[in-house]
Amino acid sequence: MGFSISNDGSERRVAPKALDKFKARLRDMTCRTSEKSLEQLIKGLKPYIVGWRGYFGFCQTPRMLTNLAAWIRRRLRMYLWRQWRTGQNRFKELRRCGVSKFPAAVAAGSPTRLWRMSGHPAVQQALRNAYFDSLGLPRIFVPTEA
Repeated sequence: MGFSISNDGSERRVAPKALDKFKARLRDMTCRTSEKSLEQLIKGLKPYIVGWRGYFGFCQTPRMLTNLAAWIRRRLRMYLWRQWRTGQNRFKELRRCGVSKFPAAVAAGSPTRLWRMSGHPAVQQALRNAYFDSLGLPRIFVPTEA
């Protein structure tokens, strides 16, 4: 059914196979060569993420869910970094998002590959979680009020 139980039977968690399948599907949907805007991409991801959260959201491993949400946002940062293409355009977009000149220039001029750049502090500063929330990206883990 997509769940596994810990060895001592104390917690219900998402099975590794189900998690791998989710990540593979998201990789397909956020293919680097797609020419969709980020808004269109998130609009396409939304039903899948909400459905997955509805089924697996009550697992008892919140850290895994928060790590998965961070992975999704990093994947979207990579997608956007790829769309910005040139160093000049990346610099302009980072500056437009509020990154100061020097860190923006360092990030834009970096020869580092896409996935590593999606974790760069300047890129993370420009594309914060609130930015993705404003675009309508659903959260996988929403803590319940106790």
